[in-house]
Amino acid sequence: MPFTARRPARWSWRTLLPWAVAVLPLLCGLAVMRWQTEHELQASSRATATEVSEHIETILASLSAAANQLLPKAGQPCAEVQLALRVEVTRNAFVRSTNLFDHDNLYCSSLFGDFDEPVQVNDYTDGQLWLMDGNSVTPGQALLVYRASQGSRGAITTVDGRHLQSALRLIGKGEALQIQVGKHWMGEDGVVRDGTPPVAANAPVSVASSRYPFSVHSGYPADKVGAVLRARYPALLSLLLLLGAFAGAVCHWQIRRANSPRAELDRALQANEFLPYFQPVVRKGDYRWAGVEVLMRWRHPSEGLVRPDLFIPYAEHSGQIVAMTRALMLNTAQGLAPHAALLEDGFHVGINITADHCRDLGLLDDCQAFLAHFPPGRVVLTLELTERKLIEPTPVTLELFEKLNAMGVMIALDDFGTGQSSLNYLRQFKIDYLKIDQSFVAMIGGDALSQHILDSIIELSGKLALGIVAEGVETEVQRDYLARHGVGFQQGYLFARPMPLAELLLALASRPGSPRLPQAAAPEIMRG
Repeated sequence: MPFTARRPARWSWRTLLPWAVAVLPLLCGLAVMRWQTEHELQASSRATATEVSEHIETILASLSAAANQLLPKAGQPCAEVQLALRVEVTRNAFVRSTNLFDHDNLYCSSLFGDFDEPVQVNDYTDGQLWLMDGNSVTPGQALLVYRASQGSRGAITTVDGRHLQSALRLIGKGEALQIQVGKHWMGEDGVVRDGTPPVAANAPVSVASSRYPFSVHSGYPADKVGAVLRARYPALLSLLLLLGAFAGAVCHWQIRRANSPRAELDRALQANEFLPYFQPVVRKGDYRWAGVEVLMRWRHPSEGLVRPDLFIPYAEHSGQIVAMTRALMLNTAQGLAPHAALLEDGFHVGINITADHCRDLGLLDDCQAFLAHFPPGRVVLTLELTERKLIEPTPVTLELFEKLNAMGVMIALDDFGTGQSSLNYLRQFKIDYLKIDQSFVAMIGGDALSQHILDSIIELSGKLALGIVAEGVETEVQRDYLARHGVGFQQGYLFARPMPLAELLLALASRPGSPRLPQAAAPEIMRG
């Protein structure tokens, strides 16, 4: 956490060591997961190639049976054996055509009957198989041809290449599969090519059939390992990131534990480094901006924007949050007041407060000073109670809330349903709004229990005549569900992310019907 203005050198060991400690668990985990993934992909690739090979062997067994059935008829007149050829085509689902040859001349075909075409033995791998790129009947359509011979006579059977293509596509989804017969090969696109098929980038495997002269090549594309890691191990990767971040944070804290957080926060407060960021709140129906929640951000001179969860808990623990909130309210008022014409009457401005703000009546002065910057009725100040510290119902606290109510300051109970004292606050103090914690909103359409709790909170607010604001709305499904159930106000990334003052003013000025920013003010805002 940046609690000192004096920083070590950019590339000193103090800077690099926490990063190294944070990255080490991730690198080790990734190395183990990558090795395991590559091992599994290799086994999967071999299993797929083996399965494809066995399927093609089944097809070839059908072709072989048909060819051997017809082999004794080779040399007989075509007119006498043509019916037998066609019977084999009908009987075998994979057999597309049957043929007989004599003295290396194909003389009879199940498709045409009498035929005259030379048979080149050299076209067949081991004199048995030929992966050809179509014939005169179906040019360009892959065919796998099986040849059985006895002396100078023999039988030839063929199977349509689409059977092979289906096997490559269906059995090996996500893999690069090819079947190779001699000097020809075919991939999933069904095109027969010459030469050797390309070697896969990951888990390349080649399985040769022990029964027929063909082989199957399998593997995965170059990005497969990364895709498997992202798909199979998101939880583990997240855990490794968390462990790495935790280890790096602990290392960082240990290196800088001698620094004083209180002094750093005091320095930042004096330097006016705590800035207001604004997240709009929209009303139901037209979803126009009804107001904003002011969020504290720390713009550190060397580390940039610091997340609030890194410094606000400590500020609350040390009691410095009161002075920081007072400065935040002053900055907010001074930034918005010159442009109050951009705000609709009754524009809500929400400020977070804790138990420390309720121990004396100083908060009244802060609220009066804030409202004094604006024309009467232009701004409604809303104080949002957090439950990180318990607010005791002391006489001072009760007087404070009574006077705030008389002043017209609204009270909202922040993150309702997550703290231990929410219901007590409803009973002890005058509450105007409930803010539903984003954890319940995120469960809309998912976790049934959380959704029931959400519905119960909405119902409770209605019975108590309280306004209700839903935080953390990120999807249209959540927005519409909340609107249907009567939630009057919504807030979340679906509508807008927290933004600095300059962006807020420009957004307000861009709304239809809003007054334009003075030309002299726009450059000054952008510089701010």
